[in-house]
Amino acid sequence: MSSLAVNASCPASKGDIAREFGKARATYESASRLQRLMGNVMLERLEGQADPNCIRVLDLGCGTGWFTRKLANLTPPGSVTGMDLSPGMIEHSIAHSPAEVTWLVADAEAIPLPDQSCDLIFSNLMIQWCATPAKVLQECRRVLRPGGKLMISTLLEGTLKELDQAWQKADPGQSHINRFETAAAFKRSVFDELPGAHVEARTLLLPYASPLTLAAELKQLGAGYKHAGRRQTATAPGRFRAMCQHYPTAPEGGVVASYEAAWVYWSCPDSNSKTLID
Repeated sequence: MSSLAVNASCPASKGDIAREFGKARATYESASRLQRLMGNVMLERLEGQADPNCIRVLDLGCGTGWFTRKLANLTPPGSVTGMDLSPGMIEHSIAHSPAEVTWLVADAEAIPLPDQSCDLIFSNLMIQWCATPAKVLQECRRVLRPGGKLMISTLLEGTLKELDQAWQKADPGQSHINRFETAAAFKRSVFDELPGAHVEARTLLLPYASPLTLAAELKQLGAGYKHAGRRQTATAPGRFRAMCQHYPTAPEGGVVASYEAAWVYWSCPDSNSKTLID
C-alpha cells in the first residue's frame, strides 16, 4: 500500500519518496482508510476467483505488508513476496509478518524477478507515484506467466479536488496537491501495454472532521505534497487557516474529500490463445 516511484507530473526523486513513506511506517496503517477500501475491492475479487495454480504472488508496492499478509492467507506457505522501494516499509513489514513471506527492496520499474515467474501481481495504490507507469506495466507483463493475473489500483486526476481548490484560493500560484494522470492518459498507457485489460473507475468520497484532519491523515500516510519544486519552509499558519475557511463544508457537517479511483484487471494470454481477460 505504499509507493515505488513518483509520477512525472509530481517529479520528486525516488529517494525522497522512499524516505517519506518510510518515515510514515508507524502511522500508516492507522490512517490507511482509502488504501484498505481500494485494496479490498481487489482482494474480494480474488477470493471469488480461487486458482489452485496460483503459487507465486507478488505484492508490488507492499508498504507495511497489510495486503501481503492477506495474500499469504490465501496461498500456500512461501508463495508470497512483498516488494517496496522504501527500506523503512520493508523493515516494518518483516517485523509484523509471518516468516514465510519473502521481502524485496526494489523499484517497480526494474522488478528483480525472472521472466514468467509470477502467477499473480497485486498492486494497491502504487503506480500513481511512478515516473513512467508504462514501464511498470511492461515489467508486470514480463514477470507474469501465461495465464497469470494482474490487479492494480490507482488514483487519477481530480483526486482531492476540494483541497486543491481551497489551497488555490488561500495560496494562489502555489501548488499543494500531488498531480495524477488523467483518466484518458492512464487508460491509453494500460491499453497500449496490456491489450484487452479491463479498467474500472469511480469517485470515492471520504468524510473528515475538518480540513486539518484530512491534512493530518495525508501526513500519517506519508502522502503529502511531493513536488521537487515545493516550498522548503513550513506553510505559514495563516495560509492553513485560510485554506480551512475556503474548504467547502458538507451538509451534515465536517468535510468530504474526493478520490478518483481506478482498478485494472488483466490476464496474461497463453501463447496459443487470444483471450486476454477473464
